[in-house]
Formats: sequence, structure tokens, C-alpha cells
Amino acid sequence: MAFWNRKKPDVPAAGEELDRTQLPQHVGIIMDGNGRWAKKRGLPRTAGHAAGAETFRTIAYYCRDIGIPYLTVYAFSTENWKRPVEEVATIMDLLHKYLLEVLEKMERDGFRVHFFGNLEPLPPALRDLCLRAEETAASLSGKRHQVNICLNYGGRDEILRAAQAWGRDLLAGRQTVEDLTDEAFSRYLDSRGMPDPDLIIRPSGELRLSNFLTWQSAYAEFYFTDVLWPDFTPQVLDEALAAFQRRQRRFGGV
Repeated sequence: MAFWNRKKPDVPAAGEELDRTQLPQHVGIIMDGNGRWAKKRGLPRTAGHAAGAETFRTIAYYCRDIGIPYLTVYAFSTENWKRPVEEVATIMDLLHKYLLEVLEKMERDGFRVHFFGNLEPLPPALRDLCLRAEETAASLSGKRHQVNICLNYGGRDEILRAAQAWGRDLLAGRQTVEDLTDEAFSRYLDSRGMPDPDLIIRPSGELRLSNFLTWQSAYAEFYFTDVLWPDFTPQVLDEALAAFQRRQRRFGGV
């Protein structure tokens, strides 16, 4: 299964409603529905994850090509360890293959890769690849499309880890209680230095965030679709972007 070095997919023309000059800066996607997609076809759930990985590659390239600077995807949550061992192993294997190709193609294809989540519980080989990918990304110059992969990630876990880090700095005298603001606390999150997501998309018909970007999504717009993730196409993304552009974002104002 190739992820990064496949021929770039043909990109369909956007609908007339979509204004390519008014795209969100940051899109988050909960990649849901792989298992149900496979079940509908009489296939093992692992086949759904393989198909979903290919969809991820397609959407990552499409976001890069139309000029969305940040894409954050929910790949594996802190709760997903409860899934069958074979399914978890398949997901980890797909991520390993993907990251090997990322390391080879990232500079050429104009990407940076960053990880949200606690990487410590991951298999050592996969964890090392994640760290190598981040080191490579940090060394790249120029404007690049950033793909954030949420891996062993949970929004509440992220906030707890950030609070612990801030508490350690407080005890060490590097912070004071008066220093704690929204902006200051955000610097302890996995998303530090990035804009909050403007749009969060959830395929598969579920109407919840499932612990995704709990802090960062405070003023995000949400888009839900019944399309299962392996069937998610650039046209579906265009529909979500068009819906986003029709909304008025007031951030608590009038």
C-alpha cells in the first residue's frame, strides 16, 4: 500500500459555491467509518483501515493543492487501544509504512508532519519513526502544508498533559499564577504555535467530537456527513468548505 509516493490524484473542479480565496486556514477531520465501510462489503475491518489510509493520502494532497495550510486528522485515540489486537496491529503497521514514505517524500512534496498525542506507549519502531519525521520536518525551510496526525491522542489527555507541564514550570518558578491566560496555556498544548481549527469535519454519520481537539475547537465550525471515511472524496470536502463559507463566525460577538 503506497501513501506518499503515488501519483497525485486528479482533482475535481470545485462547485460554483466554493470560493478558493476564502478557505479555512486549519481543517480538522475525524477519520471515522473504516470498519463500517469494510463490513458493508463483507471485508475484515482491517481492509477498511487500509482503504481509509489511501483516502487520507488523497485528502492531504488536495488540501495542499488548494492552499489549506493546516490539516489535522484523528488517526488513533487514547481509547482505541480497546479494539481487537489484530485491528490495532494493522493500524500501527499502516502508520509505519506511511511514515517510511513520508520521510522519503516530505521535502519533495511540500509537507511537514507533526504529531499530537502521547507517543510513549507506541511500539518503539513506530515511535522512533514519528520522532524522525518531526525532526526532518523541523529542518525543512520554506512555506509548507502541515499535516498533524493525532496518534494515541485524546483532547482531555492533551489538556491534562499541558496542565502538568505548566504546573512543573510553576513549581520551578518559571511561571506565576498571574501568568496563566488562554494564550499562555495554549503554548503547552500539542498544537502550540498553530491557529485553532476553523472547521472540523466528521464523516460516518456520528454527531460527536469523540475527544478530538477539545480545547482548540471552542469556536470551530462543525460539518457532519453520512459518507464513510474511505468514500470521502475531494468533492465531499468541497461541500464541507462551501458550507463553512456560508456561515457567519461571530466568536461571541454580534
